This record gives sequence, C-alpha cells and structure tokens, in this order.
Amino acid sequence: MAGVNSTTICFDDASLQQCSSNIRCSHESVEAFHKTMGATLWQVNMLVLTDAVLAVVLVAIGAFAQRYRHHPFTRFIFLGATTLLLPITSYVVSTISTDTNYYVNNKNHATLAASCRGGFHYFTAVSWTFLIQITMINTSIIVAVDDREEGRNKGPPIQLLFQGLWTIYLGVYAMGPITTDIWQLYLELMLFAIICAKIVLKCYAFVKARKSFAFGRNPRLISGYMEQLQEAIQPNGPLVGEDHPPPLLVMGEQDNNVDMCPHGYFVNAIGLVTIDKVWQLNDEVFRSMQQLKDLCLSFSLFKLLRCRFARYEHANDRSVGTPNFFWNFLLRDGNHERVFQVIADELSFIQDYYFSSLPVSYSKYWLPMLSVSISLLSITYCILATRFIMMGLLSNWNTKYSHQLRCHFWCKERHLISNSQDKNFGSFLFDDISLFLLIALVVIAEVRYIESYIFSNWTKVALICHYINHAALQHSVCMRKCFGFLLQCKWKLMKHGDEKMGQSSVLVVHPRRTPLVLLRRLLRLPDLDRSVKIPDAVKVSIFDTLRRYRQHNWHRLGKGTESLRRSPERNRFLLFCSRNSTSDTILTWHIATCILELYQHGQGQGFQANFNHKVTATHLSRYCTYLMAWSPDLLPDDDEWSKSLYEAVKEDAKRALVGFSALAPKSEYEQVVRLLSDNSLKNEVLRNGVRLAGQLVELTEGEAWMMLAEFWSEMILYITPSENVRGHLGAIARGGELITFLWALLTHAGIRSWPADVAGTAIA
Repeated sequence: MAGVNSTTICFDDASLQQCSSNIRCSHESVEAFHKTMGATLWQVNMLVLTDAVLAVVLVAIGAFAQRYRHHPFTRFIFLGATTLLLPITSYVVSTISTDTNYYVNNKNHATLAASCRGGFHYFTAVSWTFLIQITMINTSIIVAVDDREEGRNKGPPIQLLFQGLWTIYLGVYAMGPITTDIWQLYLELMLFAIICAKIVLKCYAFVKARKSFAFGRNPRLISGYMEQLQEAIQPNGPLVGEDHPPPLLVMGEQDNNVDMCPHGYFVNAIGLVTIDKVWQLNDEVFRSMQQLKDLCLSFSLFKLLRCRFARYEHANDRSVGTPNFFWNFLLRDGNHERVFQVIADELSFIQDYYFSSLPVSYSKYWLPMLSVSISLLSITYCILATRFIMMGLLSNWNTKYSHQLRCHFWCKERHLISNSQDKNFGSFLFDDISLFLLIALVVIAEVRYIESYIFSNWTKVALICHYINHAALQHSVCMRKCFGFLLQCKWKLMKHGDEKMGQSSVLVVHPRRTPLVLLRRLLRLPDLDRSVKIPDAVKVSIFDTLRRYRQHNWHRLGKGTESLRRSPERNRFLLFCSRNSTSDTILTWHIATCILELYQHGQGQGFQANFNHKVTATHLSRYCTYLMAWSPDLLPDDDEWSKSLYEAVKEDAKRALVGFSALAPKSEYEQVVRLLSDNSLKNEVLRNGVRLAGQLVELTEGEAWMMLAEFWSEMILYITPSENVRGHLGAIARGGELITFLWALLTHAGIRSWPADVAGTAIA
C-alpha cells in the first residue's frame, strides 16, 4: 500500500531469530512509518464516513422518498451514491486487509518493514456493502408492462447479485486464512444468502407478472373486456347511476378464464370480481366502510387509465355505462371530496405500478408473504449481528477491537534484522458506530418494506376480492373480524400524494430573500413561491363548473369565455381572451388578479362574504402560472414558446418594479399600476393585464371575485385534456399534479379534448 520502496522483502521466523538484537529502528524511520500510516488511515476513515453518508442517502431517498427520485437533482444524487458505494468499499477493503506490508526507507539505507492486520475493519466494510445492497434491492423499480406502447419492461437489478459476489470475494480475500474469525465469514454468507433470496424472488415475480393477464398483458385484456360490455349493454337501455355501476373489472382475470379472439382477448365471467359485485356487498364488514368500495372503484379505474398509457384509446368509452356512471357520480352535491379521493387513489395505483416493485409481487398470492418473511429474516440477521458485535466489543475492549489496525514492524540494516515492535492505529469508533448506524437504517428500511405490504391498497383490494370469491369467509365471524381489522389499517407514510398545488407569480411586489430563493435564482430554476394544500373552495368551484357544463352543453367550454358570456355586463371582458394563445390569456388574467388583490388589500375592504371566490381565483391563477413555469408540456400551447413567454413577462415585470418602494398599502396599488403602464415595457401582456385590472376594480367586490373564480375554474378545465400521456405520467411520478388529477377524471367522464375556442376575441 503506502510506501516508498517497491521491492518486496520477505521475512520468516528463522531469519528473524538470527538477527542481532541490538539493531534499533531509527527515529526517522519510525516517524516516517507513523506518518504514512496515519495519513493512510485518515484517508480510509474519511471514506468510511463518506460510505455512511451514502448509505443514509440511499435509505432516505430509496425507502422513504421514492417520488423524489424522479426529480433531476435528486435522481443525480441517488445515482451518484449508488455508483460510488462499491468502488469506495473495494478500495477500503483492499487497502487494509488481513496482511499488508509497508516499507519505508530512511537516510541510512535501512529498511523498515511492517505487517498490519485489519482486525474488525474489513468485516465492517464488507457488511456495509451487503446491507446497502439489501436496501437497494428493496427500493429497486421493477415494472411489467404491455409491450405495445406502455414502455419498456424493467427487470430486477441482476447487477446487485454480481456486486454481491464481488463483495464476498473481497471479504474472503481480506480475511485470509480462516481461523478464529469464522463467525464473521458466517455472518457475511448469511447476508449474501439474503441478497440472493431477494433477487431470485423478484426475478420470479417479474417473469410471472410479465406473462400475467392481470399485470403485463392487462391493457389489451381490459380493452377487449370493455368491448364485451359495449355489446352486452344496449345503448338505449336504462342508464346506470351511482348506486348501480357498470361491471368494471376489479380482479380475477386469470389464465383459465381468458380466451384468444381475433380482436384481442375474451374474458369469461367465471371468477371475475367486478365493481357492481363490490357495490352489492352489504355485510357487516362493508356496510359502514364506503371507502373500501371506493378503493375497488379506484382500482378498476386504474386499469382503464393504463389502457390510455398503452394507447388503447377507447377502452374508457367503449361501454356506454362508464361515462354515464361517472357523470352521475360527479353530479351529486357535496360529492367532490369522495370523487377527489377516488381519483387520488387511482393515481396512487398508477404511481405504484410504474415506479415501484410492489405490484409485481401480487402476481402470485403467496409472493407478498414470502417477501415479508425474507425481510423478517433480514431484520433477524441485523439483531444477531448487533449481538455478536456487542459481545466482541465487551470481551475484547482493550485489545482486539479497540483499534482499526495493529501493525508489527521491524528494521533491516544490511543483513541484520531488529526485534519486532507493535503499534495500534485508529479507533474502533469509526467502524463500529457507522456499522451500527447502517444496521439501524436497514432495520428501518425493512420495517418500511414490510409495512408497505401490510398497509398497501393493493393488499386491501386483494383481500376484498378474495373475501367476495369465498363465501365461507363471509359466514365466519372470526374471519370477518380479521378482515375488518386488516382493511381498516392505515399508515400516514403510505400516502402517495400530498394534495398540494404549486403557486407561482410573475408579479412579485414583495420578493422573498430566503436562502432557498437565492439558491433557485443562482441555479436559474423557475420561481416557486410556495406549495399549498388544495383549498376546499377550489375543489367545489371546479366540480360546480363541471356540473354546469355537463348539464348545459359542456362542449362549449372555452378559455374562460363561456363564463364571461353568462351575463351582458361581462361581455366587455372577452377582449382580454386571446383567440390563438392560451398562455397569453393566462398571464393577462393572472396579472389582473394579482393587481386586484393588491387593490383590495390597500382599500382595506373586507371579503368574508366572497372569501371562497377570492381563494379560488387567486390559487388557480397562481397554479396556471406555475404550470407555465414548471410543466408547460401539459398546456395546449407549444411548451418552449409558453415557457419563454413566461420568462419574458417575468423579467419585464421585474425590471418595471425595480423602482417600487414599500409604502402604505393604499399607495402600493397606484405605484404598481403606474410602473407597469410604462410604454417602454417590451411585453404587451403586462399592459393588457393592467388594463384588465382597471376594469375589474370598477366592479363591486363580490361581482369581481365571483367572475374571476368562474373564469379560472373554466380555464383549468379547458387546459386539462391532453394527449401528452407521458407528461402526465411524469407528473404522477413526482407526486401528482392537480391538472393530472383532472385529466384522469375527464378521461373517465369521456372527455379527451376540447374543441377550438373559435368564439374568442383577440385582444385589442
């Protein structure tokens, strides 16, 4: 390792006994040796700490923040930690192994030789790698999809098996001859066996899921099944209602009840669990648990939405009963929270399926139980390893385990060799504390993995369907209680979406100066003012707009124009709705909304009576602007053009407000209007926004906010339909967006695109 002389000098016991006992190592040689070993060990300990940090990163991102892995910066950090881990460990183990020789020359041409034993250090380094590989297997993404358009299948991480083989080789190489440390080898082999078991299990689950009609080949089957429903239900027959849903497929599509046909697959009804059967179930387990029935509805809708990702475009509307049921489901007053939860659970199934390895484990009913058993075995190993390490530390505190390296060194001058001396280097704290930390992290990650099965919605749906298909369970009091207990279990960490909406603005009167904001500006990232929980008023307003246009020709919905035609007094505002550009309209009305809010704040007007309208207007206004900055590909306009327009208006507004000074609230409105009305401004959107605001302040407070709330509710629905399914899938991976939620909702309601807003009037 470290040394100056590259010539290897071998010493045996016989030659050592023939050396003169009066030969002493010079002070310079010893100092040089100590300095070399100290520097080497310092370098190794820094790498040990680096490994510990990488482990925390992998466990934190992989086990507890999976959705953040799809943000570019976090993905870069996770990939970097994964890539660096094995090379660092290989270097640490090979640097300080069981038998390493060091040679240092002094000025008198004498040679100092040393043999150093790594003790417990190599076992620690190898154990790190194995434990982190277990965590990486747990958090790996395994996806079995349709080969047509849904994307590429992602198999289990076989490379981790080869990394495990390399790690076990490093451990055996570093250990040397197996003597008293055989228990360390057994512990390493146990870890390797757990890794092999996890990978083999995931390989088996992936192969089964890929060939299964319930997973890999499900979109094609669902498309054929919906065509069967279209033939079975007469178009002129009675329409289904909320209490009588169509027989959408939940589970039961196994190989034995699926037949090939010229247009895909034909599904036999034997053994199928459909949503109408779940709705009719009325025993004591489900009577007071409406959310369980809604969960099954979410699962059936998830299968329909997968068809759209796989380009089976008309699976949702092939059955006339599906859109009718969904509209009846939406039209009930006060039903918005329930509908929102159904779609949110549906998107959580989508996120699980495409961005985790959880769903493929359900390709066989016994696979989840086996996965949980292996995780319990891993936790058991961690407990046993901790016990062995603690016993070793307590029994050998001052000798074997009190250091990282123990070196025997001697000097040779000509043909004489001195007596050997001993020297300990390093502290066991660098190894053991980091190892205990990693063991704790792995235990936490394994517990999280087990709970992901126990509290998973996939498990609940599987239990419900198993309960429906086995009448004996429904007659057993004990089984009903067990099922009721399992189905009611919840865990906050299993919640996928946080039901938040981003908020951005191009008109920032009082910019924040926090370190995060400054960092975002330094990295040239879009401005994100904050992320807030979606207010209930926003949900109510959007659903009211949906009901209004469902009952009165919803196809007339435009870029806010239909809400402006509802009364003659609003017709004059149609001038501010661009005929060709949705982005122009969004920014114009966003600026006017911000200025109106500033005006009423300066006037000190109370708005309690119109609080819900104001909340709806301001939140949706900032959200649409946020979409232009963060997800312009989800908007109707060209994404690059839309984002460039946002940045240009943002920069122009920032330049115009340079002369703004914080005055009394009453004076801020006039000052902002004056600065933004400057003819030297490049962008016409700013001046149009000021003109619109000037007309809004002439209205009464209640009328202005009501009109804006209706305008923005119509606008968010207008921009929602999109053919960019990949863009929405990416949004789901990041935790979901309000527009993606609405996109899925409108898909099931039979709305895929809006007609061109030909009645819009260009801004004068």
